[in-house]
Amino acid sequence: MPLIDPSVVDLSRMQFALTALYHFLFVPLTLGMTFILAAMETVYVITGKAIYKEMTQFWGKLFGINFAIGVATGLTMEFEFGTNWSMFSHFVGDVFGTPLAIEGLMAFFMESTFVGLMFFGWDRLSKPGHLAITYLTALGSNLSALWILIANGFMQNPQGASFDPVTMRMQFTSFLGLVFSPDAQAKFVHTSIAGFVAGAMFIMGISAFYLLRRQHVALAARSFRMAALFGVISSMAVVTLGDALGRLDYLVQPTKIAAIEGLWQDSNAHSTVAAAPWLLFALPNDATQSNSFEIGVPYLLTPLVTHSENQVIPGLITQERMAGPRILDGIKAVNALQAFGARHDAADLAAFQASEGNMGYGFLAQRNAPNQDLKLITPANQDAIVAQTERDIVPNVFVTFWSFRLMMFLGFYFVALFAFASYYSLRNELMKHPWLLKATMWSIPLPIMATEFGWITAEAGRQPWSVFGWLPTFQAASSHPVGYMIFSLIGFALLYSSFIAAELYLMFKFARLGPQPHHDAPEEPGMSPMFARAAE
Repeated sequence: MPLIDPSVVDLSRMQFALTALYHFLFVPLTLGMTFILAAMETVYVITGKAIYKEMTQFWGKLFGINFAIGVATGLTMEFEFGTNWSMFSHFVGDVFGTPLAIEGLMAFFMESTFVGLMFFGWDRLSKPGHLAITYLTALGSNLSALWILIANGFMQNPQGASFDPVTMRMQFTSFLGLVFSPDAQAKFVHTSIAGFVAGAMFIMGISAFYLLRRQHVALAARSFRMAALFGVISSMAVVTLGDALGRLDYLVQPTKIAAIEGLWQDSNAHSTVAAAPWLLFALPNDATQSNSFEIGVPYLLTPLVTHSENQVIPGLITQERMAGPRILDGIKAVNALQAFGARHDAADLAAFQASEGNMGYGFLAQRNAPNQDLKLITPANQDAIVAQTERDIVPNVFVTFWSFRLMMFLGFYFVALFAFASYYSLRNELMKHPWLLKATMWSIPLPIMATEFGWITAEAGRQPWSVFGWLPTFQAASSHPVGYMIFSLIGFALLYSSFIAAELYLMFKFARLGPQPHHDAPEEPGMSPMFARAAE
C-alpha cells in the first residue's frame, strides 16, 4: 500500500490528539459526578431532609453544563476516523465500529434521555422514581465510557477478530472476546474510577470555596464530607487498579511498560539480581537510548511490574533485537499477501498464513525499504533495513515516562488530600485548617490533568501502532493535502477553545452564584457548633 506524506500523518495525529484531549477535559466530571449525585439523592430519599435535594439540584446544574459541552466536543471525534484515518477505518472498521455504534445507539441515547428526565422530572416523578432516573443517568454515562474503551482496548490488544486476506480487513471472530478483552475491562474500570476522583475533587473544591467565604455553609459542609469520603475510596482504588493495568501492559505491550519505566537495558543488566530500581526521576534520551540524572528506589521495579522478585524485564534495546526475526517474517507475509491479491494462488495464501502473525512488522518495514517497496529488499540491504525498523518499535520514551509519572505522583497526592479531608471533615474541624480548604480548592483541575496524562501514556506508549502489532500509525491515515490538514487543525483548535471558554464562564458564573438563597436558612438541630458559628 502507498505511504502517506509523513507531514499529513503528523498533522492527523495532532488533530486527533487535540480533539481527544479537549474532549477528555469534560468526560471525567461526567463519569464521576453522576454517582455522587445519585448518592446525595439517595440520602434525600431515605432521610427526607430537603438539604440533600437542594444539594443534588445545585450540583446537578453544574453537571448539566459539563455534560452538554462534553457531548458537543465528543460528536466530531467519531467522524475523524472516516475523514482522517480512512485506512484505519477500512482495516478495522467492522470490529472497531461496532462498539462505537452500540455506544451511540444504546448508551448515549440512554444517557441523554435520562439526563432530561433527571433535570425536569423533580415535580413529575415520585421520589423513588426520580432516584431511579438519576442512577440510570449514571449508568448510561459509564456505559458510554465502557463501549468507547472497548474500542480503544482493541487498538491496544486486538481480541475477538482475525485478518481476512481476501477483503484485507479485520473480521469478527468473537463479540464476547472483544467485549471481555482484559485490556478493555481494566481500562474501563481504571478510567471510570478516575472520573469519580475528578467529580469528588470538583465538588469538594467548590464546597471549600464556600466554606472559606462562610457562604452556603450547610450545603457546603455536607457536600464536602460526602465528596471527601467518595474521593478517598476512589483515589485508593484508582491507584490499585493502575497497578493491575501496568501488569497487563507488561504482558501484552512490553515496549510500553519498558518506556514507562525508562528501561533501556534489561532489569538485571547492572546487577546479579533481576530487581531493577524504580525510577522516581530521570531524563530519557531517545536518540542515545539512555537516561540522565536517575533517582530511584533500589530493587523495587521488578516486584512492581512482574509481581515477582527474580523475573527479568527485557529492556527496549533487547526488545529491538528480539523484533528482528519478526520483521523478516513480516516482510515475507506482506509479500505473500500482495502476491495472493494479484494471483489468488493457494500457494501464496499458504505462505501468507505461515507468517500472518507478524504481518504488521512487515508493514512497519515498508517506510525503510527502497522506494517503500518490500520487494526491493535484498540480502545486501536487508540487515540495514531490519536494523532501522527495529528502532521504530520503540515509542517516545521521554513522553511516555513523564506522562506516567505525572499521573502517578498526582494519584498519590489525591490519596493523601482526600484522607486529610475525610479525617477533618468527620471531626468537624475543617474551619480550623484553612490550608486544607485552600489546597482542595486549587486542586480542582488536577484530577482532570491526571486523566489527560493517563491518556497520553496509553496512546504514546502504543506507538508506532494504531492497532498494536497489526497496523502502523503511518499507514492508517488518510491522504489529504497538507494545507487542508493545517486549516482543519486550526479550525478545531479555535472551535474547541470556544467550548472550553464557554464551560469555564458558565461554571465560574454558577459556582460563584451558588445555591438559591433559601439554602442559607438556619441549620437543622444537631448542627455542629463550629459550623453554626460560621453560618452566623
